[in-house]
Amino acid sequence: MTHARRHRRISRLKDLLLTVCFLFLLVLIAARLSGQPEETVFSGPFYVIDGDTLAVGPQRLRLSGIDAPEIKQTCLDERNQPWPCGEAARSALSRLMAGQAPECRGDARDRYRRLLVSCVSDGQTVNGRMVASGLALATGAITFRREQSSAETAHRGLWRGTFEHPRVFRDRAGLIDPAQEGEGFWQSIRDLLSLAWL
Repeated sequence: MTHARRHRRISRLKDLLLTVCFLFLLVLIAARLSGQPEETVFSGPFYVIDGDTLAVGPQRLRLSGIDAPEIKQTCLDERNQPWPCGEAARSALSRLMAGQAPECRGDARDRYRRLLVSCVSDGQTVNGRMVASGLALATGAITFRREQSSAETAHRGLWRGTFEHPRVFRDRAGLIDPAQEGEGFWQSIRDLLSLAWL
């Protein structure tokens, strides 16, 4: 194959890839503009189950875009000493939800019918504050990445020592939650659909 033919072939592949990406973006925008399911809003009282799960009466809510340590999970601090990071995450979420006018809202459910929610308390996003405190990890490609980077740089929460990713802990402990495991991909899609990155 001559150099010119190889160059034309690579050029066509690039054009095809750009076209596919452009069409995918159009599909995402169309899906976003085609309407949203009705949002459900909760104003409490909230019961905190763990660092990323709440209950309102019989209804289970899971904070979207984050993954907190499991309740029985321990992490290592800066001196390599174990500390109960799962309990610390639940306590942090309890404090945040005890703020003024807590409210959670969402319009999607996971495979276990838990509503995926974003919560606000004291006028601030609870999901983002959990990540900023270092007691939860961002699951999407875009949302809460700035908060996670800040926590990591400042060695807050989990980042002050070493820890096992909650997903790895669940896998090792036989607590796999397929809905949570797949959320990273879907959260990234929701990030794109939100158009907040544009």
